[in-house]
Amino acid sequence: MLLRVAPLLFVLFWSTGFIASKVGATHAEPFTFLSVRFLLVLAILIPWAVWRKTAWPSLPVMVQAGLTGLFIHTAYLGGVLWALRDGMPAGVVAVIVSTQPILTALLAGPLLGEWPGRRHWAGLGLGLAGVLLVFAPKIADVSVGEVLGGFGLFSAFAALLGITLGTLNQKARGMSGDLVALTIAQYSAAFASSLIIAGLSETMVVDWTAEFAAALAWLVVVLSIGAIGLLMLMIRAREVSRVTSLFYLVPPTTALMAAVIFGETLSIVQIVGILFVMAAVFVIRPMAAQAPAKR
Repeated sequence: MLLRVAPLLFVLFWSTGFIASKVGATHAEPFTFLSVRFLLVLAILIPWAVWRKTAWPSLPVMVQAGLTGLFIHTAYLGGVLWALRDGMPAGVVAVIVSTQPILTALLAGPLLGEWPGRRHWAGLGLGLAGVLLVFAPKIADVSVGEVLGGFGLFSAFAALLGITLGTLNQKARGMSGDLVALTIAQYSAAFASSLIIAGLSETMVVDWTAEFAAALAWLVVVLSIGAIGLLMLMIRAREVSRVTSLFYLVPPTTALMAAVIFGETLSIVQIVGILFVMAAVFVIRPMAAQAPAKR
């Protein structure tokens, strides 16, 4: 039952993360923000693991889970926040990381033996076109200087590579073991790395306000525990390239949420883009009934 509703819940949860991160990032620097967030996640998960008498996997499995955490949490989340703080337009960052389903599909064949078929590729292309249309109004007036200035572009591509390698590593080496234990290993590595980066490059000053606390609480419980748990569950049960295609639904869902919460209007182009993305996921999802093609 959980697997049936997991895609819908994941998209809804993950989409709220961009809004909450936008609020939280105004009160703390990127890796300082992530360090606090990951520490709070561990403060919840470790006592829970002790209470439920979690069976801990072997050290090699925990190390691989930690590597996944470095990719998904430190590299991806840190890369996105750093790019935005460096002045990279949000629409450009979103478009770059939205190519993740295609990059994952390209690498899943040689690395995992999961070779997407023509219908899957058609769906991925349609989904990317939809994402571009959704973000078209936000990137129409972006100058070359805004994209190439500073380290924003490098950070955005580091985020793309991080989320891609993290999901692939989770599928390849994170298939066994208790999910709570594996999640603790992920966040332990992410916390340590984020804290080191923050200590070396940031002031580590946090503006503790009610707004920041609310955004942080949402990110810790709903995103870092809820959404990541669902993502790990789906990757364990399904083809990784099919799971990551759900990321195409995040930009239009976030746009719809922003329209409701912040009163932002949606243009005709954006509405068409949303329809493209919905069609893309419809094209890709029937592939679940088929076994992945082998070569």
